[in-house]
Amino acid sequence: MADNSTLASTTGSTGLADSSIFDSKVVETSKENLCIRSASCVEEMPQIETRVILVQESGKQEELIKALKEIKLPFVKMESVEEVKSLDSPEFENVFIVMDFQDSVFNELYKADCRVIGPPVVLNCAEKGEPLPFACRPLYCTSMMNLVICFTGFRKKEELVRLVTLVHHMGGVIRKDFNSKVTHLVANCTQGEKFRVAVSLGTPIMKPEWIYKAWERRDEQDFCASVDDFRNEFKVPPFQDCILSFLGFSDEEKTNMEEMTKMQGGNYLPVGDERCTHLIVEENIVKELPFEPSKKLYVVKQEWFWGSIQMDARAGETMYLYEKANTPELKKSVSLLSLNTPNSNRKRRRLKETLAQLSREADSSPFPPRKRPSAEHSLSIGSLLDISNTPESSINYGETPKSCTKSTKNSTPVPSKQSARWQVAKELYQTESNYVNILATIIQLFQVPLEEEGQRGGPILAPEEIKTIFGSIPDILDVHTKIKDDLEDLIVNWDESKSIGDIFLKYSKDLVKIYPPFVNFFEMSKETIIKCEKQKPRFHAFLKINQAKPECGRQSLVELLIRPVQRLPSVALLLNDLKKHTSEENPDKSTLEKAIGSLKEVMTHINEDKRKTEAQKQIFDVVYEVDGCPANLLSSHRSLVQRVETISLGELPCDRGEQVTLFLFNDCLEIARKRHKVIGTFRSPPGHTRPPASLKHIHLMPLSQIKKVLDIRETEDCHNAFALLVRPPTEQANVLLSFQMTSEELPKENWLKMLCRHVANTICKADAENLIYTADPESFEVNTKDMDSTLSRASRAIKKTSKKVTRAFSFSKTPKRALRRALMTSQSSAEGRSPSSNEKHVMSRLASTSSLAGIPSPSLVSLPAFFERRSHTLSRSTTHLI
Repeated sequence: MADNSTLASTTGSTGLADSSIFDSKVVETSKENLCIRSASCVEEMPQIETRVILVQESGKQEELIKALKEIKLPFVKMESVEEVKSLDSPEFENVFIVMDFQDSVFNELYKADCRVIGPPVVLNCAEKGEPLPFACRPLYCTSMMNLVICFTGFRKKEELVRLVTLVHHMGGVIRKDFNSKVTHLVANCTQGEKFRVAVSLGTPIMKPEWIYKAWERRDEQDFCASVDDFRNEFKVPPFQDCILSFLGFSDEEKTNMEEMTKMQGGNYLPVGDERCTHLIVEENIVKELPFEPSKKLYVVKQEWFWGSIQMDARAGETMYLYEKANTPELKKSVSLLSLNTPNSNRKRRRLKETLAQLSREADSSPFPPRKRPSAEHSLSIGSLLDISNTPESSINYGETPKSCTKSTKNSTPVPSKQSARWQVAKELYQTESNYVNILATIIQLFQVPLEEEGQRGGPILAPEEIKTIFGSIPDILDVHTKIKDDLEDLIVNWDESKSIGDIFLKYSKDLVKIYPPFVNFFEMSKETIIKCEKQKPRFHAFLKINQAKPECGRQSLVELLIRPVQRLPSVALLLNDLKKHTSEENPDKSTLEKAIGSLKEVMTHINEDKRKTEAQKQIFDVVYEVDGCPANLLSSHRSLVQRVETISLGELPCDRGEQVTLFLFNDCLEIARKRHKVIGTFRSPPGHTRPPASLKHIHLMPLSQIKKVLDIRETEDCHNAFALLVRPPTEQANVLLSFQMTSEELPKENWLKMLCRHVANTICKADAENLIYTADPESFEVNTKDMDSTLSRASRAIKKTSKKVTRAFSFSKTPKRALRRALMTSQSSAEGRSPSSNEKHVMSRLASTSSLAGIPSPSLVSLPAFFERRSHTLSRSTTHLI
């Protein structure tokens, strides 16, 4: 600590406002040189020990005293400022701990050039096991330690001095000039050179409230002012101090942009209001402004609006200024191109010759001439978005084949009269080239910028969201680029005997690998885009900016991503057309048939895989919706067949009158009841939200346990009822489960036939109709009357409450289930014992239905204990249901 004490005594402390605002590299250099000289003199100077002085209230803090003992620092207590001189000693470097940096004691110590720190500094050092930091200025906490802050736009010196003082108290460093070392810019306005540089460097631009709120949390030990969650609350919004107006937009677009303006800290007024600072113009619609704008008004394109939101900062207006269609420069260029001159006849003749030459080249070239942008919608099938006709696309994506740049003399001659097979082949290549360009546009304009590191304002989307949206697009692009190159080589070196089918047969295995993952999850990709666009304004602005670019043809990302879904059917149609125009003698005829067959197999595989994926998704939805659903429900061979909403009519599988949902799968039946109190027990992955489970699992029953399906006849007191005769593996007799269907969409007859068909498939029986048995409701005491009455609902509520109270006041810790199992075991062990009269009475009350059951079959899953606890055993007898 010798060098530290030398620094403190030699440099002293300067005025707070002056030292913070007028900082320079000269001072830093002098401090470094002083430290070097001090270090060289360490051996000559005596060792000085640090001593902590607890001033007034700080001496009463037990936690503070405990922390000082942990870092092994000597300390004394001081009650008044007059004791400072008596505590001064050459053997110690005194460090004063003050509870409040606003009172008179702190001011006296500061004027006396004493080293002052706050309690949070000591507590933080004790927690981390570090020595006390050296600071020539008073340091209350370290919440802004290692932050370099610059200010701009402040006109009141008192406010600036106050902010600078607080930053120093929290360990921050102030710079007068903005440079690359500045970590945060605190701005009181959205103009000026510092603001522009901060935007270009991506430096966070903060409101003054950021410093004030950080100071309010100065006593929080682990608080840091630079964490994203806290910092983002006080970032300067893009449209702060801006009043916008919008010209040339539809009512829907204008409303959306006005909402975004409010969300991003700005205001809006009608067009022509003198208070507006910016006029946002739709440059594709507005050709001339309705008024002469003032010099203070920025007239900018809509790209400035969306770019500011995407960057999360106000973009520079000079790059996005709107240019009128009748500017002097444009008039001059038009006049130079005018043909109404004395030599207009010569120019017209030259123009005709040029057009004739272009026409001849187009006829002899295998590649179509460039079209004007307005003609891009008249292309053939599969090329609704022809970005290959723009100069940018040919530069960026290399759409024009290399052979087009060669002389026509070096290329293979093309017959003057082109065959129909040639025309179809040329269209196949053209659509394939356009498709590749669309995929390249998706990757280069959307995926690559979203994946870039160091984005201004932080990442626009999370990595898992990007992966969900784009999926296997890069793999699809790689395969189709190879197909396009092979087609290009075939078209340039055209011969009627060349095989086009071999190209698609060559890549058929690759198509099977890359397309199913994308097609199956396209709906999820679409939903992710829509959700992120609503929840994340920066992503919405990003899509708007790219959608306006000519490469996208003013189509949205969702519209571009649907192209892979449409491509293979389009190729199959073109190959069919090509086969029609191929002669029987041509060996490509049979090859094309194989290629078409392979494409159909790919599409069939995609559809089958998509069906399986959707089926698995439905099972996952059931697992998420049913609390406590068994994990073994998830199986690759299992699929959801039907969901039916019912009401329980008996004491099984739950209380009478409870809402029960039946999930019929191809081999089992999941039974779940509606939860009385929904609790969110399932935790969704990060970035996803899922509602809490609304159902409670009761039982997962294999269909092999269903012996009969009872269709209860319709009567005055019984409507839409059915029952299942079940043989659990733990029971010696059958169990009856009765329900009433509440859904009107599915007729009861259709539901029972569907259930019986899948039961028959499970037990390998062909006669599914024999499983259905029609019965009277009186035979099984089934009644649906007054199920929805107030009295019935009140009775069920009282019954549930009674059960809860019984469980709450029960002193027996032995589960009732265990007791009953023990009782059954002891009864079965007694040989030759006859049933009691009470048991006979209970068994005689139930009608026998054992004759309805078939031969018992081994079950996959045993019925849970609720059947043992609450089952009505149907005894065997000779009584048959007629």
